[in-house]
Amino acid sequence: MATRLELALLSARGVGKGIRLLEYVGLVIVLAATLLAGGHEVWRMFSSGKVGISDLLLLFMYLEMVSMVETYWRMGKLPVRMPLYIAMVGIARHLMADSSYHDPWLMIAGAGAIVLLAVGVFIVRYGHLRFPYTQASEEATDRE
Repeated sequence: MATRLELALLSARGVGKGIRLLEYVGLVIVLAATLLAGGHEVWRMFSSGKVGISDLLLLFMYLEMVSMVETYWRMGKLPVRMPLYIAMVGIARHLMADSSYHDPWLMIAGAGAIVLLAVGVFIVRYGHLRFPYTQASEEATDRE
């Protein structure tokens, strides 16, 4: 007969597997939505016969989303830098495409936001290189 501790461990493993399954389902949904949106954008470009830099940046954002889903699926964790890259491209796209950003102060604010995000990427990357994770700290983080 199983002890209470063994039953609790089995229950925790089941919950962990259920959460992991939900993560995979969510990733499939995000991937499908990204592919659908990207396909719609490509169709719109072919239909209009026009492709601008804003369209290319949007496609690049979709590609980064696919890459982010693939990385999370394969590794089970998400590098912080990937959403920062997507945010930088998104701000650049808005600065180029949205006519309300032609005010010089809004352009400077958008450029400043991109610079802050780039500094954030640099800090995160430096931290990973200077203070790399050890196997023991990764296992401790996984247990928490």
